[in-house]
Amino acid sequence: MTIEDVQKHPDARNMPINKVGIKDIRHPFAFNDKDSRQQATVGTFNMSVNLPHDQKGTHMSRFVALLNEDCQQLSIQSFGALLKAMVAKLEADTGFITANFLYFINKSAPVSGVKSLLDYQIQLKGEWANGKAKIEIKIIVPVTSLCPCSKKISDYGAHNQRSHITVDALINETVFIEDIIQLIESQASSELFSLLKRPDEKHVTELAYDNPKFVEDVVRDVANALNENELISAYTLEAENFESIHNHSAYAVIENNKQT
Repeated sequence: MTIEDVQKHPDARNMPINKVGIKDIRHPFAFNDKDSRQQATVGTFNMSVNLPHDQKGTHMSRFVALLNEDCQQLSIQSFGALLKAMVAKLEADTGFITANFLYFINKSAPVSGVKSLLDYQIQLKGEWANGKAKIEIKIIVPVTSLCPCSKKISDYGAHNQRSHITVDALINETVFIEDIIQLIESQASSELFSLLKRPDEKHVTELAYDNPKFVEDVVRDVANALNENELISAYTLEAENFESIHNHSAYAVIENNKQT
């Protein structure tokens, strides 16, 4: 029995569609880190392609098939190949994939060396057009910031807070998540750790006290580091300090397209 393929029917409205596909599908995969080790995680994917003006519909099931067939393992380096495979499978000219997932780094405490996992929110966003891939990465990195003004005017200590530094960058496929995270953390008053012994807590507290930064300092210092990285060609950088003595956040943004 032949089953009719309705999606293949012609459409007379003469209206192309920029993106058509599926949203918010969860799929497990192993992410390959810088040392070629695999980390099991679960991603939430958005996948879409263009649709010509004369075609009624796309093949939605092929997006799911692609994840199950070609997305058992994933890395920044393989993301372009996944985009290319999707466009070929959907018989399209352009394609778009966004994957959101948690990524963990096993960090050693600065004094005791005790290890613990710290999680980072990652978004990989790719576009396939004109026979090549364009890949962006968005990373949210939690850090510590300590207020220079509070340190200057207070007789006892200084207020500090947990901060989020978010980098949304257009990248070369040879870059690694760990390198971007390390770049960001090195510009904070102190990086964060999931597990600290008392000597570690003393160390990071005093480190932050000796390295006070306003939100403006943090965003400028991270921007300088991004500007020096040749594997990052454009970025939007946000820093948000969740203030410990105010019921609001301090916030700063720098954008730079190094291609122009």
